[in-house]
Amino acid sequence: MDVDVFVAAHRQEWDRLAQLLRRGRRLSGAETDELVSLYQRTATHLSQLQSWAPDPAVVNRLTTLVARARSVVVGTRRATWRDALHYFTAGFPAACYRTRAWWVPTALVFILATAGIGAWIAGSPEVQASIGAPDELREMTRPGGGYESYYSSSPAAAFSFQVWTNNMVVAGISLTLGVFLGIPVLWVLLQNAMNVGTGVGLMAAADRLDVFLGLILPHGLLELTAVFIAAGVGLRLGWTVIDPGRLTRGAALAREGRAALGMVIGLTLILLISGLIEGLVTPSSLPTWARIGIGVAVETAFLAYVLILGRRAVRAGETGDVTAGDREDELPVAA
Repeated sequence: MDVDVFVAAHRQEWDRLAQLLRRGRRLSGAETDELVSLYQRTATHLSQLQSWAPDPAVVNRLTTLVARARSVVVGTRRATWRDALHYFTAGFPAACYRTRAWWVPTALVFILATAGIGAWIAGSPEVQASIGAPDELREMTRPGGGYESYYSSSPAAAFSFQVWTNNMVVAGISLTLGVFLGIPVLWVLLQNAMNVGTGVGLMAAADRLDVFLGLILPHGLLELTAVFIAAGVGLRLGWTVIDPGRLTRGAALAREGRAALGMVIGLTLILLISGLIEGLVTPSSLPTWARIGIGVAVETAFLAYVLILGRRAVRAGETGDVTAGDREDELPVAA
């Protein structure tokens, strides 16, 4: 395509559309019909340019024109309680279910890596010595020591908020930086596996692994599931850069990026629940079986929510992306 010839052929249409979009201008019925027609044609021109000859200056101008025209033609829409209900009953579980092929293997690899690190530390006095002095390790692993006192080191509300914000940073890094080929996501997972594996190894070496699991499982099941989902979505986003499928790379990244950012609200709520469990249930005086039982019940409920509602929503065509009315226009163009 010769961009200059294309621009010359359609410039008058674009100028006329810009004229009709001037603020404060009241349009007649005929002018409104003309605006809709020009909007549709300009959207087609934009698709053609993006597919054949993506000249930045022309594409930027048409993108702005199409966006302005769309806001006039379609109008603005306010979010309602129905949107929130749809998000939590269809959008969010569908996004989790659709990415299960990424976060389920991520969870399995994480568990194996954590167990391997823990076994390595527990069976090697040399590795333990590199982590800390004997007195420091005894202080960390003794009854009432560092690992146990950590969960009651602050008031429950403040501790829950601190845990929640820390976990949101981890999830946010995975969701937003996954586009860099997933490398930041893998780094975050490795750091978390090393931290958890170190606790497993040191407490196992002190013959107190049961105590450690009783402290981490009540909240850790849901918390780590949320982290795995965020990591899986981030890795999927990174893979989209490599293999966008049948869509253009820009369109594929836009779709997956919107779905990833859309999961922030749902994961924020899930991590808030796990933070409340960590602040209120984990350090409580409940017996270990009761604390772990609460964690297992909440985790089971969440997985059922994802697998049942998510599967149903995906079968109904839900992807976790924003609604069709809120997406940019993508008209088919013959190659």
